[in-house]
Amino acid sequence: MDQNHIYSRLGVHPFINAADSYTTIGGSRMPPEIIEAMRQAAEHFVELDDLHDRIGERIAALTRNEAAMVTSGAAAGLAIAVAACIAGDDPVKRRAFPRLNGLRNEVILHRCQRNGFDRAVAQLGVTFAEVGGDAGTSVCDLEEAIGPRTACILYFDTSAFIRGALPLAEVIRIGRLHGIPVIVDAAAQLPPVDNLWNYTQQGADLVIFSGGKTLQGPQSSGLIVGRRELVRMCRMQAGPASDTVGRPMKVGREEMAGLLAAIERYLMQDHEALRCRHERVVETFCRELASLGYKGVREYPGPTGQDYAYAMFDMRGASRTAETIMRLMKDGDPAVLIGLARDGTDQFFLNPLHVKDEEIPLIIERFKALG
Repeated sequence: MDQNHIYSRLGVHPFINAADSYTTIGGSRMPPEIIEAMRQAAEHFVELDDLHDRIGERIAALTRNEAAMVTSGAAAGLAIAVAACIAGDDPVKRRAFPRLNGLRNEVILHRCQRNGFDRAVAQLGVTFAEVGGDAGTSVCDLEEAIGPRTACILYFDTSAFIRGALPLAEVIRIGRLHGIPVIVDAAAQLPPVDNLWNYTQQGADLVIFSGGKTLQGPQSSGLIVGRRELVRMCRMQAGPASDTVGRPMKVGREEMAGLLAAIERYLMQDHEALRCRHERVVETFCRELASLGYKGVREYPGPTGQDYAYAMFDMRGASRTAETIMRLMKDGDPAVLIGLARDGTDQFFLNPLHVKDEEIPLIIERFKALG
């Protein structure tokens, strides 16, 4: 790397990402057109509320939704969406957070879906009403949890959290029956591309995506799509105004423009060709590492249930653990980040999502160098 590069000057060491769109490593890489859109946005002053509205309208049309808005990440989208369901368009309620006594402040959530991301909602001062248990969740569990204080139902649609939960379609049906909004966290659920509209077409009221993962937009961006009236209430929580709970989650003009450019680019891609490319990369990883003695298989769907394949390698019974392999790969030159199996078994994976073609032989050479 050029010694004048900012990472070189700071002594920060980049690496090849053969793992996933982890927030801790920057999400993804932004293509040149997204960077250019952000540069253009940074050159001029505009009314941020106007920009919010125009970009939301454009994204809604592109994604076949009633309405949309840009957020400062998917976690911020969760907080803003729940706040909108609690406060609506009432200015007094909007200023009540986190002291919500007397308001509809209960958020229903499957017990099996409790995770670190629900902390973004907890900071609002809500009460979680957990449903289900180790044996699973019944329709009665969900219906009995709904009461006069229920503000919304929160659903995390990722393979790590759906075991033991009711199917999303059933949750939406029950929510509609009782007039309770259903918010879906689909932060990493791209591809397939049509997830951008599938959830709302199924009846979800608000759906949240990350802008900095597969969309390859700014890492500190996210997207809410859904019912026009609810998105309007979300906007009230997250504009540049200083008297809302969303003020610390405000979005810059650069992130708004960058995410719009990212969505425009993503929708224009040949997604079938991308999927075939991912399959070829996975096949290459499995074949080349097999020649080095690694036991690899194609896994599908992606790490959190996305529509692409990746390569999983089993180190159980081998002389090195998966964790040791990960450390050695990241400590080498070039440094390569690989993923560890989410279930805690002694396996590692190689993900094609963010690997450039020219990086594939470098990854294979690094494995050869391990001996």
